[in-house]
Amino acid sequence: MSSPKSPFAGRLGRADSSPVRDLLALIDQPEIISFAGGLPSAEFFDVDGLRGAYDHVLSSAGRRALQYSSTEGDPELRDVLARRLTGRGLATAGDDLLVTTGSQQAIFLVATALLDPGDVVLVEEPTYLAALQCFRLAGARVVPVRGDEHGLDPDALREVVERERPVLLYAVPTFANPTGRTLTDQRRRAVAGLAAAHGFWILEDDPYGELRYRGEVLPPLSSYPGAEEASIYLGSFSKIGAPGLRVGWLRAPAALLRVLAVAKQATDLHTSTIDQAAVARYLTTADLDLHIRTLRDVYGPRRDAMIEALARVAPPGSRWSDPDGGMFIWLRLPGDSDTGLLLRRALRHDVAFVPGAPFYPAEPDRATLRLSFTAYRPDEIAEGMRRLGAALAG
Repeated sequence: MSSPKSPFAGRLGRADSSPVRDLLALIDQPEIISFAGGLPSAEFFDVDGLRGAYDHVLSSAGRRALQYSSTEGDPELRDVLARRLTGRGLATAGDDLLVTTGSQQAIFLVATALLDPGDVVLVEEPTYLAALQCFRLAGARVVPVRGDEHGLDPDALREVVERERPVLLYAVPTFANPTGRTLTDQRRRAVAGLAAAHGFWILEDDPYGELRYRGEVLPPLSSYPGAEEASIYLGSFSKIGAPGLRVGWLRAPAALLRVLAVAKQATDLHTSTIDQAAVARYLTTADLDLHIRTLRDVYGPRRDAMIEALARVAPPGSRWSDPDGGMFIWLRLPGDSDTGLLLRRALRHDVAFVPGAPFYPAEPDRATLRLSFTAYRPDEIAEGMRRLGAALAG
C-alpha cells in the first residue's frame, strides 16, 4: 500500500510550533525558576468561587448547561461582559459579542474571516508570536511597523499603510506582549484616524488591560473616533480569572460578527456551555473588581522586584522596558548577543526565559528576550534573577 502523496497541507509549512509551548514542556521541572511563560499566579485562582459557580449551575440548570448551545454564546455571559466593557469606556451590548474558546481562537477566527493568501497584515515589531502563527497559517504577508517605548509609531504606520495597503492591523496597545509597552492616548487617536482614512481593520488584543499597577487608565483603542466601525476587540478571562477555563470574547460590528459566527461553527460549534454558564454565574456573584485589585497589589511588587534585579545583573549597555502593567519585561542585551545560545546556559543554572527572535515577523533582534514576573514571589524572582546573572556572566 502506498503512502499519501502529500500528507500535510502546504499552509502548515508557513506556521512554526510555538517556542513558548515547546519551552514550557522542556522546563517543567520544579528546580527551574521559569520566567518564560506568561502565566498568572495559580495561588490566586479563585478555586472556591469557581467551584461554587459550577455547583450552582449543575444543581439549578445542569441539563441545559450540558447541552449544545448557540454559537454566539451564553446570553447572560455576553450581557455581563458587555457591561464590564461599557464601564471601561467601550460602549457594548450583549449582541455585539461572540464568546470564544480563549482569545487565541478569536485571532484565528478573524484571520479566517478577513484574510486571503497574500493579504497584508501589519504588526508592531516585536509582537505576540501566537498571532504571527495565525496570520502565517492564513497565508497572509506579515509586515512589521516600527515602535518605541510609547508603542506603535503613527508616522511609521502611515508610511507602511500607504505603501502596503493592508487589510488588518494587529495591536496589543495596553501592556503589550512581549514588550510591556502601552500606546499613548495621542497615538491611539492617530492610529484610529489612520484606520478610518485608509479603510483597514484594527484587531485590538487586550488580555492585560485591567492589570495596571501605576499610571493613568486609558480606554480601549477601539473606543477612539474613527475606530468604532473599523475595530475588532478581543478580551479574555485567562489573565484575570483562570486560563484553564478557555473563555474569551470578541466584539465586532454586526455584519462581521455574523461571518465570524459562521467561521466558529466550522471549528467547535460553540464554546463549552457549562464553562460559559459557570463564568456568567461567577461574574454576577463574585467581586471581580476586588479580585483584580488583589492581583494588582501582588503583581506590582513582583514587577518592581524584577526591575530592581535587572539593574544588578544585566550587563552594562543593556536596556529594558519598565511597564505600567501587564506581565512582561523586554530586555535587550548589548552588542550582538544571541539569547538563544544564552538560554542553554541559563537552563544549566536552573532559570529560563523566552528568546526574543520568535516575536519578530521579519529579521529578528537576537539580543532580546522576554521575562514574565507574575508567577513568582519577590524573593523567588530575586533568586531567579541571581541565576540569570550567573548565566550572563558565563
